[in-house]
Amino acid sequence: MPSVQEALQRLDRAIALARQERHSLLKVVHGYGSTGAGGDIRIAVQRRLHELSEGGQIRGCIFGEDWSKTDDATWRLLQKESALKSDPDLGRRNHGITIVLI
Repeated sequence: MPSVQEALQRLDRAIALARQERHSLLKVVHGYGSTGAGGDIRIAVQRRLHELSEGGQIRGCIFGEDWSKTDDATWRLLQKESALKSDPDLGRRNHGITIVLI
């Protein structure tokens, strides 16, 4: 298991690679914490993604707990990217993932 710092470095590299390869989104699996109560990596990743979004470095993100057809941002993305409707995490309220809009 990586440290929080290593996890954030991996996140930054994954976003940079996705951008370089011209991907429009990235699904990040950060986990929910070994205690089941939400871990430090999850919190740090979500904080970093929020900062990147606020700074205009990514278009946005959808946290796993919101990754559902009933969420407005998710629904708009599904309208544009219909292949995402088959994502196995869609609608499961999986706190261990985040969709990043590059």
